[in-house]
Amino acid sequence: MSTSHRKLDHIRIVLDSEVEHVRSTLLDEVELVHMALPEADLSSTDLRVNFLDKELAAPLMITGMTGGHSVAEKINCALAKAASSVGVALGVGSQRAAIENPSLVNTFRSARECGGSELVVIANIGAPQLVKGYTVKELRKAVEMIDADAIAIHLNASQEAFQPEGDHDYRGVVDKIGDILDSIGVPVIVKETGHGISYEVALELYKRGIRLFDVSGAGGTSWVKVEYYRALRKDKLLALAAKTFAEWGIPTAQSIVETRWAAPTSCIIASGGVRTGLDAVKALALGADIAGVALPALKAYAEEGVNGVINLLKVLILEMRAALFLMGAKRVYDIRRREIVVSHRLEHILKARGINVGLYLHHLRKAFYPCQWCS
Repeated sequence: MSTSHRKLDHIRIVLDSEVEHVRSTLLDEVELVHMALPEADLSSTDLRVNFLDKELAAPLMITGMTGGHSVAEKINCALAKAASSVGVALGVGSQRAAIENPSLVNTFRSARECGGSELVVIANIGAPQLVKGYTVKELRKAVEMIDADAIAIHLNASQEAFQPEGDHDYRGVVDKIGDILDSIGVPVIVKETGHGISYEVALELYKRGIRLFDVSGAGGTSWVKVEYYRALRKDKLLALAAKTFAEWGIPTAQSIVETRWAAPTSCIIASGGVRTGLDAVKALALGADIAGVALPALKAYAEEGVNGVINLLKVLILEMRAALFLMGAKRVYDIRRREIVVSHRLEHILKARGINVGLYLHHLRKAFYPCQWCS
């Protein structure tokens, strides 16, 4: 099957099938402390942040999902219009299809053309393509295609393992990311795709110079489940194996902490099961800088078009603003100066991973670790 047809398959499956993890993101194991005397004015709560040298109205982005098929051209245009209208960032899906077939370039370029020059747009290429021969040349093509502000290199080993046409070779990926880091001309984000980034992976990438991560933890869309549905039609034995790994991954809350612990001066995007503005603020309170949503935006578009996506984003921002107000936080980075409660379950998991939650939260509250791409 061509890359383009596979992309259409993915859109159809995520909209028509049950593809979300049953397991929790563990964000429900985080409690924000209610401040009955917030000493703040809700109307003046300031969610603005700088991200990739542009201002966002809120620390929020629609993370990369689609492209590479004619259907995706309209979707990316709609998502870009919504993101631009509200003032949040946008990522596109893997651009491999357009690099293989230039006739598909417009399925991605529509994001920039419909979103305008002020929209933060993030390009996207899969890590396996670096192993298969992609160089700085191909990554620059992806960036130039959409005049991107950054490029995400996505890690999708879990998905590839159960994809009938999967690229299974990840040998040397870390070295290749390190080799191209300073040669593309825009910042590089390393992005998981729904199964989380561990301390060990974050640390290895941090040592190589990566300062932007999208943890995309377990708890949202499971791309193993997506490939399970595809494999049912192509390879039933592979589908059975995929079913076993449907809940595989590191929950989003855990992945935020592990990544921040390993990479203290990084900009962290928290995606993977973020479904409300309250989820987003909990992610920020744990150490993330930006919250990301994907499937909810695609579903909102399918149901109500551009206005559906705009309304989704507006509700998320209203919820985020309310959460800050009720914590007594006037600005986004005041969140880290507020007390939070981490349940025994999450604390136990992090302790098993070698992280002292009390010490972690102390450092988060008392020390500010600036990243040049988030402020």
